[in-house]
Amino acid sequence: MSASSGHTTDNPTMPRASHLSGDNRFKVLNATMKRYQYQADALIEVLHKAQELFGFLDPDLLIYIAHSLKLPPSRVYGVATFYHFFSLKPQGEHTCAVCLGTACYVRGAAALLSSIEDEIGVKSGETTPDGQLSLVTARCLGACGIAPVVVFDEMVAGHQTFETVLEHLKGWRTYGTR
Repeated sequence: MSASSGHTTDNPTMPRASHLSGDNRFKVLNATMKRYQYQADALIEVLHKAQELFGFLDPDLLIYIAHSLKLPPSRVYGVATFYHFFSLKPQGEHTCAVCLGTACYVRGAAALLSSIEDEIGVKSGETTPDGQLSLVTARCLGACGIAPVVVFDEMVAGHQTFETVLEHLKGWRTYGTR
């Protein structure tokens, strides 16, 4: 048994004990890894399940996954930071994602993002102090024909302006630094 993860590491097909913390979410995560036979190529699916269970991927969780899948922690961290849908910090109750892909950028997404940051008082990648809103960016959302695109929680909205974004954000939190 590994002292840090609470499971057998010699044989990936052997049953694994629950996490030493007693947190039942690890049972679900372990079942997911078992379903994929602890294969390294299931890393993205395992990270999705971990984020679904825990809300974000903290460093200890990433190390646990790396150890369980017999991967270097740097690879797990690299995948978790490459894809915009993974978060290493707790997220707000709501998320506003501004696309910065080429089409969106050309149509003013960078200026739009800057205006949003000024209005709500946080930078991209941060969450408002009240925990209500996380502001993030995406490399490309594949909706170039309706650029600039902003995703409000899971709703994609095209042809966004500062005014239309503010209209969507109303009610999510009390904001405004102007």
